[in-house]
Amino acid sequence: MTAIQQPVASRDVFRAMRVTGATCVMCALAAVGALGCKSAMAAAASTALPSAAAASSAGAANDAALVARIAGQLAEKGGVRTHFRQTQTLAALSSPLVSTGALVFERDSGVIWRIDTPYRVTYVIGDTSVKKIDAEGHSSTSAPARGSMAQVSRMMRALLSGDLSALYSQFDVAASGTPARWRLRLTPNQPQLAQFVKALRMEGDAYLRMLEVIGANGDTTRIEFSGSEPVDALTPAERALFGAR
Repeated sequence: MTAIQQPVASRDVFRAMRVTGATCVMCALAAVGALGCKSAMAAAASTALPSAAAASSAGAANDAALVARIAGQLAEKGGVRTHFRQTQTLAALSSPLVSTGALVFERDSGVIWRIDTPYRVTYVIGDTSVKKIDAEGHSSTSAPARGSMAQVSRMMRALLSGDLSALYSQFDVAASGTPARWRLRLTPNQPQLAQFVKALRMEGDAYLRMLEVIGANGDTTRIEFSGSEPVDALTPAERALFGAR
């Protein structure tokens, strides 16, 4: 982890990472799951574009068409296994907080988010609960996120069924590039969500490669994904984690 310039006890830094990280994890995992799963996105794209008023300009229409192509491309995968590097830049700290680990998303089961450095903790995230397992194997279960993160999560889950209209009901979407190398910027258009999230930025190709969450308070979380591959079958250890949720 990057050294903190101002004197801060390491356990306090780790606590800050856990608190802020858990919130960003919920948002990030929703995005990873929605953009990396097999669903009816491609089939529904033609009927789930923005309203005629929202897409009146050629630019908006082009953005919508590119988003639909990106969604259809990413929807070909039933699950994703990947590594991540997360960098959190917080106003309260003088240097970024960096963590690394691995992630498994499987549409019918949920998400396993495993942090390896600078501390070890695993989150097993489903529709109804979040299970946290520490380095000693001790676990605790909590209810899913509420408020702004719940809004993001619900919107992303709607995308799983191909409802692109849910995306546009929560965000103004700007797209650029091509399906082979694309960028998306999502800006909340609902006041309740905008109180907490200023924007989401995504970059990718056949997979989501980067997600950045820009908070309304100026804090940012950037997650870079590498070594992504489709999940053909869960390992016994992964099935056990999902079964224990």
